[in-house]
Amino acid sequence: MKEGTTLLYTTETLGDRVSKYSESISVPVPQKLRDYHARIFKERDDSNYMISTFESQALIFLARMIGAKRVLEIGVYVGFSAMIWSHAVGPQGKVTGLEYDEEYSELARQAAKENGYDNIEIHTGDAAETLPKLAYPDEPYDIVFLDANKTAYPGYLAKILEMSQPGAKQRLVRPGGIIAADNALRRGLVADSSSDNPWLPADFDGVWEGSAVAAIRKYNKAAAENSRLETLMVPLWDGLNLARLVD
Repeated sequence: MKEGTTLLYTTETLGDRVSKYSESISVPVPQKLRDYHARIFKERDDSNYMISTFESQALIFLARMIGAKRVLEIGVYVGFSAMIWSHAVGPQGKVTGLEYDEEYSELARQAAKENGYDNIEIHTGDAAETLPKLAYPDEPYDIVFLDANKTAYPGYLAKILEMSQPGAKQRLVRPGGIIAADNALRRGLVADSSSDNPWLPADFDGVWEGSAVAAIRKYNKAAAENSRLETLMVPLWDGLNLARLVD
């Protein structure tokens, strides 16, 4: 090394660089949606509820790979993922969102309108109550995306399967449809909640975090052991559990 040479150190890991490279050569996200994502990330303290742009690329690819035209989203937040689904299925498709919080619902509707996504319909209320109201859709959904209250995941799965009976003329999810559950690894805590996990919070055994991880474990196990489903756990971002409804 020549005298006077300065070494530049960076905290960016190999994993970060691999992710950036992978994102750069994957299906693009419209710039207006990237801008919206960046604004929400900058302006809101709860922006961690939003999916990453890299995960959104995976969802676009997934929807187009199976020719999806109808998506049901449980947990809308401020509408970024709903607009991603709308972009993926195209203007002839439909996105139905179930969101508990009225403020989030209104922000999502406003964002969809401002960005020109007019095929998004959002229902406000507890999904445990609004989901059964969708029991007889005109056409079954191709994809159901879970990104809401984690402790409710096992109940959502049971209800979705109950409303998608084999051979039924009207059902929630079509045969071969996908049930995708976000945060299915939850900072790795679902796979490893020992002290070796640097993301283990001090109050992990408290009511909320410990209960969320336990519920997600229950969901993952139930999906993997159900004979009607074929599952794939993708360690993308915070974990994405993909389950294909066989019948």
